[in-house]
Amino acid sequence: MNAREVLHIVGALLIWTAVAMVPPAVLSFFEGLAVHWTLAVSVTAAIGCVLWFLTPHEVSINRREGIAIVGLGWLAVVAVGSLPFQLTGVTPTVASALFESASGFTTTGATVFAVIEDLPRSILLWRSITHWMGGMGIIVLGVAILPLIGMGGAQLFRAEVPGIAADRLKPRVATTARLLWGVYALLTATLAVIYLVLGMSLFDAVNHAMSALATGGFSTRTTSVGAFSPAIQWVTIVFMLAAGTNFTLHYQALTGRWLPWLRDSEFRWYAGVTLAAAAAVFLYLGFSGAGWAFRSAAFNVAAIATTTGFVTADFGAWPAFCQVLLLGLMFVGAMGGSTGGGFKTARAVVVLKHAVGEVHKVLHPRAVFVTKLGNAPIRSEILANVLAFLALYVATHGIGSLLIAALGYDLLTSVSAALAAMSSIGPGLGDVGPASHYGDLSAPAHIILSGLMLLGRLEFYTLLVLVIPGTWDRWEGGR
Repeated sequence: MNAREVLHIVGALLIWTAVAMVPPAVLSFFEGLAVHWTLAVSVTAAIGCVLWFLTPHEVSINRREGIAIVGLGWLAVVAVGSLPFQLTGVTPTVASALFESASGFTTTGATVFAVIEDLPRSILLWRSITHWMGGMGIIVLGVAILPLIGMGGAQLFRAEVPGIAADRLKPRVATTARLLWGVYALLTATLAVIYLVLGMSLFDAVNHAMSALATGGFSTRTTSVGAFSPAIQWVTIVFMLAAGTNFTLHYQALTGRWLPWLRDSEFRWYAGVTLAAAAAVFLYLGFSGAGWAFRSAAFNVAAIATTTGFVTADFGAWPAFCQVLLLGLMFVGAMGGSTGGGFKTARAVVVLKHAVGEVHKVLHPRAVFVTKLGNAPIRSEILANVLAFLALYVATHGIGSLLIAALGYDLLTSVSAALAAMSSIGPGLGDVGPASHYGDLSAPAHIILSGLMLLGRLEFYTLLVLVIPGTWDRWEGGR
């Protein structure tokens, strides 16, 4: 492990984070917060420059260093990202500022603020920018724009991009990263323009477009997207579903390979489960106000299934059947290679098919059953990884729920808050439902949930290996 090379790349990420703070800092000049924002930008840039200039510029990254860069990079960016919240005084504690920053960068969308409209516009814009940076991945952005990473970019790409395997569009991983960010930016700009046409203000359009494509959930309104017209809500449904889809499929469609989604097995499962859940919620809610009920069911199911976290209704007041169904969608989440969180649809399908195969083996012990995703057989090492990830996911959720409950919160709040944090959902149930917020939770609860957000976004291994002493041993075998 060459710690100086790791810190060099982390420094570059902090410099780019300081650059991302500039737009809200400019906006703060009209709000009387210029001093606070200037200090936040200066501190972030100073730390980044120190790490950048005092470390070697020749970088060669092995697997171990790639994991360390992703883990430490995310921790560092979340830490400096909390500075605007702390320095402007909008959050009462350091823990709540770290929670809001972690929620932004991990695209969770859980917030400590009770009334969103009371926040300065610079803070609202920064919340959306953290979403947008974290959605496609701050490390993937680094791979796209930092040529010094070179061949080591593949290690970073694999460590950050969620899913069973990181899809490559081109042989060079930096080219793939740039193409993914290009598609991401194009869809964001398209949605912002549509929002403008449908009557949103420029500020609201930009913020909600960044939040939607990042599957984040931060809004400029306390009532979220429910504050806007039905047409805006329908458009948001479409783009939330697009953001929860593997972005390589969008790239294929944009380059002339028509309907790649229909040929993808994971997408068919993802779309089928979402549609079935929306239909079930609609039927269970009843036909009273059928138009509203259908839109409400479709919107909130899509928001949960894609882990976006926008809301248009208080689903915490829905019947228990609907709430349990939403909890299931929170666990499964969106597709791999998307900006969504959760366990991921592909993994859930693999586990389901493997379980069915094991049942068949009871009846036919000599038969050989191959687990497939679509027509592609799943290799034994990938299957083992998926099952291990499932065990880790369930165990971490159990421990997180137990820790929140130990702080005095009820069962529904503890279980749903831990799951909403891990799966990057945002609103949970109970005291953290869509009609409430996370601001009333204690500082220890904010720290625990912030940790769960980071663990879920980076899919556990990247952060957990940082606490293994062997990670930091000087080891040359991987070079």
